Amino acid sequence: MSLFKARDWWSTILGDKEEFDQGCLCLANVDNSGNGQDKIIVGSFMGYLRIFSPHPAKTGDGAQAEDLLLEVDLRDPVLQVEVGKFVSGTEMLHLAVLHSRKLCVYSVSGTLGNVEHGNQYQMKLMYEHNLQRTACNMTYGSFGGIKGRDLICIQSMDGMLMVFEQESYAFGRFLPGFLLPGPLAYSSRTDSFITVSSCRQVESYKYQVLAFATDADKRQETEQQKLGSGKRLVVDWTLNIGEQALDICIVSFNQSASSVFVLGERNFFCLKDNGQIRFMKKLDWSPSCFLPYCSVSEGTINTLIANHNNMLHIYQDVTLKWATQLPHIPVAVRVGCLHDLKGVIVTLSDDGHLQCSYLGTDPSLFQAPNVESRELNYDELDVEMKELQKIIKDVNKSQGVWPMTEREDDLNVSVVVSPNFDSVSQATDVEVGTDLVPSVTVKVTLQNRVILQKAKLSVYVQPPLELTYDQFTFEFMSIPRVIQCKFRLPLKLICLPGQPSKTASHKITIDTNKSPVSLLSLFPGFASQSDDDQVNVMGFHFLGGARVTLLASKTSQRYRIQSEQFEDLWLITNELILRLQEYFEKQGVKDFACFFSGSMPLQEYFELIDHHFELRINGEKLEELLSERAVQFRAIQRRLLARFKDKTPAPLQHLDTLLDGTYKQVIALADAVEENQGNLFQSFTRLKSATHLVILLIGLWQKLSADQVAILEAAFLPLQEDTQELGWEETVDAAISHLLKTCLSKSSKEQALNLNSQLNIPKDTSQLKKHITLLCDRLAKGGRLCLSTDAAAPQTMVMPGGCTTIPESDLEERSVEQDSTELFTNHRHLTAETPRPEVSPLQGVSE
Repeated sequence: MSLFKARDWWSTILGDKEEFDQGCLCLANVDNSGNGQDKIIVGSFMGYLRIFSPHPAKTGDGAQAEDLLLEVDLRDPVLQVEVGKFVSGTEMLHLAVLHSRKLCVYSVSGTLGNVEHGNQYQMKLMYEHNLQRTACNMTYGSFGGIKGRDLICIQSMDGMLMVFEQESYAFGRFLPGFLLPGPLAYSSRTDSFITVSSCRQVESYKYQVLAFATDADKRQETEQQKLGSGKRLVVDWTLNIGEQALDICIVSFNQSASSVFVLGERNFFCLKDNGQIRFMKKLDWSPSCFLPYCSVSEGTINTLIANHNNMLHIYQDVTLKWATQLPHIPVAVRVGCLHDLKGVIVTLSDDGHLQCSYLGTDPSLFQAPNVESRELNYDELDVEMKELQKIIKDVNKSQGVWPMTEREDDLNVSVVVSPNFDSVSQATDVEVGTDLVPSVTVKVTLQNRVILQKAKLSVYVQPPLELTYDQFTFEFMSIPRVIQCKFRLPLKLICLPGQPSKTASHKITIDTNKSPVSLLSLFPGFASQSDDDQVNVMGFHFLGGARVTLLASKTSQRYRIQSEQFEDLWLITNELILRLQEYFEKQGVKDFACFFSGSMPLQEYFELIDHHFELRINGEKLEELLSERAVQFRAIQRRLLARFKDKTPAPLQHLDTLLDGTYKQVIALADAVEENQGNLFQSFTRLKSATHLVILLIGLWQKLSADQVAILEAAFLPLQEDTQELGWEETVDAAISHLLKTCLSKSSKEQALNLNSQLNIPKDTSQLKKHITLLCDRLAKGGRLCLSTDAAAPQTMVMPGGCTTIPESDLEERSVEQDSTELFTNHRHLTAETPRPEVSPLQGVSE
């Protein structure tokens, strides 16, 4: 406990459960009063702006009603408040308020009151700038040496410096190598902006260099631009401080010298104008905020540094001159002139404790009691120390101080799928036409090496597959991590042998680099013909009624899958590729590959998207009608109840008839909503199957790696369930738009565009279909998927044309001529060549 406590001159608590940060406090003569007294301006993250002028009757008094000059709800979080000459044509001081997406400049004025209520203050909006990027902080000053007015520079969260010349926007520049925003300050003597980058180094940028550099909307991050000619944004000087910075302040000794003060996490730095260290001070505690100001001594600077131990230290250069205790942890500290009292220290905490104090002494009257002294037995201490050392040594030998949870064998999950169906099917409450729905038993084994206390096993399968149990809890186990194990279910679980079909609306052809394999070898359990001439044709019958035909070429290296429904092609196509890979792996062939060189079936895919979206819109309309009828039903009930309670009988005026009709409408609408939800679930399942097929074809078409296919799956299949609040269309559109504006962008201008932060149901699917088409077009021209936001890869690759049909099949239709130069076609015939996929259509996940 310190004997030196900050003497409370005036204090108050702001709002209820409001939050504040270092930019939320400012002291200035914001109302341009003649006495030059400072006012306290405070903004909060809740959007409230308050202006105080403390006038305590005696030291230590709390806030009075007349101390609060103005309180305004700005409805947007206040990030920073500053006072300067921000309005053209006048040198009066104005208030600048920075919001996350907006900069507002106000004039604050007071009117003398003629009654006992006192003066009246009002705040008038002079102008505002809507920001295209989310703001982080700002600084101001006479940029470029301009006289009589202040310009504002705002740093965005993505590293862009936006300069505003009062009512107009000047320019914007991106900081090179930016990752995270840091503190920002302006040096008027060197006309430079100084910040601390995520590389933990102080960087200085000249205003003239910023003004003449390449515009932010036209910037390019490629190495070719960096090595080429042109005006690039070059840093003036840098200094590596080896830690993150909390704040930056610039103080001038005189007209010929100024210092840059940087508050780090563990050190306090003072730099010269050219970036050389003037001095530094290592701190023994964690600082929270600081404020340097000129000292009365020539050539020295005083610095107030607050820490998380409720202490405020005053340094003269590196010498500690005073230490005082505060009642809270400040996040911002200022010094000003309040009520003719100079040097008042104003502190603000993150929970709204605002205090004006001055330095003084307040000795504590507490005296520590005497501790009973007793003699120590060193022999007993030596024996105890040896016993403890032995225990520690034994523990380290056995397993270490902490359990070794990083080992892979701490908890193992293994899954075994029974090769045979259950003798008595467990799908007792499932009906799919006249077909009997089988069931298969899956055995999940957990093996743990360390003692666990509670573990939860979750099993997930893709619809329309169902589980008898999907959650298991073991009370004797629990660890803070997740183990996943994927497994494949037998194809016979949802598919039966069927008759091949000669005609089909949708076809896919897959080319391979090896000789064709007998379909009887690939699908031994689905052979329904004994004729050897039919070994290249096989039919599949889904439990839902759909039929798929698989054909293998006798002479060429091609396979064809055809069906009447586009989404039904995925399961057999993916299963064929997996079984081909397993077959050639058993044969010892390592260079087997599949290829897809046909036209992408976007038109068929878009039809499924439109149908799914139409059901969503229909469901939204039905829910609105149901809500309206429910409100009407309750209103009629209230009127009837009032009539029945009335002592004087009155005619019902057909309210009972209206109630009965409304009730029937509510029931009908509820049934319609339930039916639409069922149709929407089925449509979403079909859409996911078609999406899997499109991803599979794109991966084979462009020979994408496993990581690139995973990015496509994350973009096209982000949801396990589809709801009205968050649907598939808007989620996928946002993900694809992000890919188009990052790794698949044609220029840096596309990368600079902002994405909408809110996901709302679109008016139609035209934008989504346009983005999907554009994604395929970018991939066809050489674009590659990655998670990096760097410039897009050069797009030089040309998309191949379509493949001809297989002429040697017995069930082959006459081939239809198609234009090989057409990029995306509406034809129903498709061809495919594929690398190895990662995910099985009959895949389950246990964790």
